[in-house]
Amino acid sequence: MHLPVSLAIRLLTHNIRYATHRPFKGEELWHIRAPRLLNELRFNTSQIPPTFICLQEVLHNQLEDIIAGLPDFNYIGVGRDDGKEAGEYSPILYRPDVWELLKFQPVWLSETPDKPSKGWDAATIRILTVGVFRHRDSGKKVLVLNTHLDHRGDTSRLESAKLIDRIAMEESNGQFGKLPVVLSGDFNSPPDDTAYQYVVNDTPFVDVKGMVEEKDIYGNDHTSTGFTDDTSNDSRIDFIFVRKNDTDGDDGQDWEVQNLAVLANKFDDGVYDSDHRAVVADLLLC
Repeated sequence: MHLPVSLAIRLLTHNIRYATHRPFKGEELWHIRAPRLLNELRFNTSQIPPTFICLQEVLHNQLEDIIAGLPDFNYIGVGRDDGKEAGEYSPILYRPDVWELLKFQPVWLSETPDKPSKGWDAATIRILTVGVFRHRDSGKKVLVLNTHLDHRGDTSRLESAKLIDRIAMEESNGQFGKLPVVLSGDFNSPPDDTAYQYVVNDTPFVDVKGMVEEKDIYGNDHTSTGFTDDTSNDSRIDFIFVRKNDTDGDDGQDWEVQNLAVLANKFDDGVYDSDHRAVVADLLLC
């Protein structure tokens, strides 16, 4: 009898804050933040080859800087404004010597998901990055989704969550067979918001925080901090979800969560690398 080999995967998601020329009070320009952010990414991924880095609010020049600083990584993703290089990316970074890219697809979170478009009551164009990867050593495949939901439109967030669930269902039961799924991103939706509630109550997605005992989680709870020490507006809006398997006796993979952390975004020098904190999960694909 052949027993499946488990695969340890690290997923890091971080809204890195787009490179503005008009920073908020307490915010540094990108050229100051960039080295600190790259140090975070390098330190947290260097010893775990099967890592995915899922970022949000990434402009093209920032993506170029990040890839230059992480030369063993490649990325999938497009600028949301034109499907090329304009506007923010929600890229997925991966090591091509570890993962073979089988499929990449951008999906716009709107009524016309196949082209750049703003949906429902959203303030801006929003996008979902879809990637199917095969682990070169084990042959295991995984569907990785990365997104950034709207910060103003309640209807947009809810309808986007419904669209993401539909895409996950289609892609995880498509041409590459039954796939395990992981979803990450900035949802702009705290746990009491309708979009988050829809994801955890009306879809097979599970917030990985609920799969780890509270005492075993490293770091903070809140992921959105602004560029200030005032914590009154801090919130938890950045998430990693895994998708539950069907229970019909098939041989699909299951997820386990080994570690979960919310990292610091400021150290002794007082510089915030972003107005969000990174979320890191060590996942076991059984």
